Parts: sequence; structure tokens; C-alpha cells
Amino acid sequence: MKPQLNAIGVVTTDLTASLRFYRLLGLEIPADAESQPHVETNAGGVRLMWDTVEVVESFGGPYTPPTGDSRVSLAFECDDPAQVDEVWARLAAAGHGGVEPFDAPWGQRYATVKDPDGNGVDLFASLPG
Repeated sequence: MKPQLNAIGVVTTDLTASLRFYRLLGLEIPADAESQPHVETNAGGVRLMWDTVEVVESFGGPYTPPTGDSRVSLAFECDDPAQVDEVWARLAAAGHGGVEPFDAPWGQRYATVKDPDGNGVDLFASLPG
């Protein structure tokens, strides 16, 4: 069997803020997750996992965060263009604005926000017709 994508890990400097952001995005994360050393949830068939810098350093030595714009971004498909606008507005109101929703030439309603650690989070939905 060839390797299969199963999970994406996020290293966070503030677990509570990161989980709050992803809950606002709509992910189901247990209420007591902030007290755990490792958190994960199913995000559309792929596990999304969070670890604090301290946890990562406990098994990997000193952690050096990525710099510049070379970070990986996560992309979340919405049900329709209106949901892109609604989710973006909710996250922007909580201080996570970015690129406002627009109709992209590739046929999607598209927007971008940043999570509390600066990771890009794209929101998209196919445009009708």
C-alpha cells in the first residue's frame, strides 16, 4: 500500500485560541480539549491534530517555527458561496480576517483567513453554473 494522507498536525503557541478559532470555523472539538496535551478531530475524513510547542519539543527537541509565507494552508470546502461569506464574516468578526470573499476566475467563491498561529485557512465553494 502506498502512503495515504491521514492527518495534518498544527503546532500552536496558544492551544485555547487555536481551538476557539477552529470551533468558529465549525469543527467539532470536545469541550475539555484545552486540558489535553494532544487534540484531534475529524475534518472531512482527515484528522486535524494540535500540539503545543511544549509537547512537540518533548519528543523532538527545540522547535523552530516556519518563517515568511512558506507555511502550508488548510482549505475548507463550504456547502455553497453563501456559506463562504457567512463563515468568513464570523471569523473576521473574531479578529481573523484576511482576503475577503470573491468570485475567483477558476469558478469558486473564495476567501482566506489566518488562524491564531498565522496559518492560512482558505474557504471555498463552487459557483453555480
